[in-house]
Parts: sequence; C-alpha cells; structure tokens
Amino acid sequence: MENKNPMGYKPIFPLLMSMAFPPMISMLIQSLYNIIDSIFVAQLGESALTAVSLIYPLQNLSLAFSCGIGIAMNAIIARHLGAHNDQEASDVASQGIVMSLLHSLLFVVIGLFFIRPFVSMFSSHQEVIQYGIQYGTIVITFTFFSFVHLAIEKMFQASGDMIIPMIMQIVGAVVNIVLDPILIFGYFGFPALGVNGAAIATILGQMSACFLSIYLFYKHSQHIHVSFKHFKINFQTFKNLYSIAIPSGVMLCMPSLLVSVLNGILASISQSAVAFFGIYFKLQTFIYMPSNGVIQGMRPIISYNYGAKEKKRMDETIKMAGLSISVILLLGTLLFFFFPQTILKMFNANQAMLDIGISGLRILSLAFILSTIGIVMAGVFESLGKGSLSLIISLLRQFIIIIPASLLLIPFLGLNGVWLNPSHFLKIIASLVAFILFIKVYKGINPKQD
Repeated sequence: MENKNPMGYKPIFPLLMSMAFPPMISMLIQSLYNIIDSIFVAQLGESALTAVSLIYPLQNLSLAFSCGIGIAMNAIIARHLGAHNDQEASDVASQGIVMSLLHSLLFVVIGLFFIRPFVSMFSSHQEVIQYGIQYGTIVITFTFFSFVHLAIEKMFQASGDMIIPMIMQIVGAVVNIVLDPILIFGYFGFPALGVNGAAIATILGQMSACFLSIYLFYKHSQHIHVSFKHFKINFQTFKNLYSIAIPSGVMLCMPSLLVSVLNGILASISQSAVAFFGIYFKLQTFIYMPSNGVIQGMRPIISYNYGAKEKKRMDETIKMAGLSISVILLLGTLLFFFFPQTILKMFNANQAMLDIGISGLRILSLAFILSTIGIVMAGVFESLGKGSLSLIISLLRQFIIIIPASLLLIPFLGLNGVWLNPSHFLKIIASLVAFILFIKVYKGINPKQD
C-alpha cells in the first residue's frame, strides 16, 4: 500500500478508538492519582486538603503551559508527516523540546519565590499557609520533568503511536500512587513526611515518566529524530509553534485562573467550601480527561489528513469523536448527580463539606453534556492550526461572566450561586459560536482532487 501510515487509510472509527483508547486510559489514570493524592492528604486533616486544593491551580497552570506547546508540536508534526516531510517534522520536534525546557524555567522561579504570597492571597490560616508552602514549593519547582515528558508524548501521538504514551503515563501514575502512602504516613521504615511526602511522590512519578519517555523515544521513534548537534533556535518555527501554543495554553489556563478567583470568593465564606471545590475540580478531570483522550486521538488524524487533503476522512473523524465524547460526558453527569454522597465520603468529608458538596456536585454536573460541541470544535481548530478560535470558544465556555455572576448570585443563593451561575447557559452559547466558526473555517478546506 502506498501510504503505510494507518492515519491515511485505516477505517476511521476503529482508527479513532485505537488512537483514543490509550490516552483515555492514561488520562483516567492521571486523574485517578490526582484524586488518590487528595484522598491520602485528606487523612491529614481539612487544613492539609485545603492547602493542596489551593496549589492545584498552579499545577494546572504548569500543565497548561506544557500541554500548549505539546498540542502545537502535535499539530505541526502530524501535518508534516501527512505531507511526507519527515525532516521538517524532526526539526519542529527539536525546536519544541527546547521551547518546553525554556518555559519550565518560569515555574522554577514561581516555585522558589512565589508560593507563600500565592497561598496567602487565599488564606490567613497559618496551618493552611504552611502546608501550601511545603507542597507547592516541591511540585511547582520540579515541574520541568513533566514538560519534557509531555513534549515527547505529543511527538509519539503525532506519528500515530498512542501505546507508548499510555505506558509512560501508567508508569508515572503507578510510582506516584505507590509512594503516596509510603511517604505521607511513613511506611516500610520511611519517615512520615505528610504533605511533603505527597509532593515528593508526585515529582518522583513525573521524573519516572520523563526518563522512560526519553529512553523509549530514542529506541522506538521511526519518523521523528531529535538532534541538538549544531542546534540553533529557528524563530519561524517558534512563531509557528506559538501561533497554536499560546491560544491553547491560555485556553488550558482558564480553569486554573477561574478556580483561583473562585477560591478567593469561597474562602470568604467557608474553608469547607474551598476544600470541596478543590475536590470537585479534581473529580471533574476524571470526566473531562477521557474526553480529552478522544481529542488527543482525533488531533493527529485530522492534522495528518489535512496535510494529505483527505477531507472525507476529516469529516468522519469529527463525527465519531463528537459521538464518543457525548457518551462519556453523559455518563459523568449521571455519576455525579446520583452518587454525590458516596463520592464525597471517599475524601473523609465532614458534615459541613457534605452539606455543601452534595447539592454542589449535582448542580455542577449538569454542565458536562453541554460542553460536547465546544470541546470537539476546539480540538478541530487546534488540529488545523487555528488556535485563536479555540481560545475564543474556551473563553465563552468557562470565563467571561462566571465570576461577576457568582458575586451577584451569592447574596441571594449562597454557595449555590457559585455552582448555579450562567456557566451552563454560556456553554450552550459557546457551542453555537463554535459550530458557526467551524462551518466558516471548514468551507475553506479544499479536498484532494482524484
């Protein structure tokens, strides 16, 4: 067969599932170890759980930076591979690795110098502040392992290999999960390190995934070859990467910014509310990350076939991805709506947190299914190199009036004013806007002439 890359000829649904299933599994596992982190930390008390919840937006911010670059690398590399330009794909990969390392330095600075003022913005409780400094200094300063791992993961995905990224994620997650109780509570002769132990376990998990990714890349990568001999920064390549990475990164930053602002609002009401919202934010990743796994499987297929001008295959990929994500989000809504108490008790929730969280989970879960079109369209735009359109959708979905609406509704509805704000309605509006933009952009794509 002339085209040996399965993204060019394999039937779309089995292709999408074969490429989406590994990242779905790996991201479920990633979500699971974030949740397990919180379950173990919750045993140390509400102050420790609150502190970790306050640091979580910064962790998500570092993830947004690294994933933004990775998404850009994925789209551009896959497009070059679709056009059979392996050398150009390799050049982009080398530039992307360097870009990832440069960006990771920002979080070294944040971790060393800005954790205390960040935590102090949201709490005056000294125990919470101390726990936050302990945990945040470690997990933010050493996040560069995650930057490298995620860049290599996206390179594998761009070439159609989803199994190796899954293996890397599983190894990192298993190391974290195994070490969490050992380092937090001091099992097997290790000292009990508390929240420091949770942070160290997280970093050792990321370090394991990073070193394994480097080894597997040099051993198994076929189409992409990274070399730093005679390396010079190519500003045009940086520009091309930033054209996707900046909007994608900003888009991924939005939840972190949203949570940080809402934490500030919630802290004025109740520490239990902050702790619950931190739990919810991790729990909702357990729903959205499998959906993101489908998007990860979709992106290289669309980018590859965009480069090959196979529009029919792009059409079918978008349709199958939308159906798959809608099923995942519907299941998430049903789980959160009907079993909120069971879920919260996993986190050693006291009565105050249960009073807040049961209604909170039910209200917040209703927004899941409304996100389907926006999520799919954002992934499509990233695949086509239209990152700014993804950003527009994200802003509409998550941010524009949620904060002022929450402030306005709290006096009338209490905490339910934070959970039940116009974000549900905005997701509908965002979906409509996303679809209109999609029609406009997609019309301009010329199919391959037979």
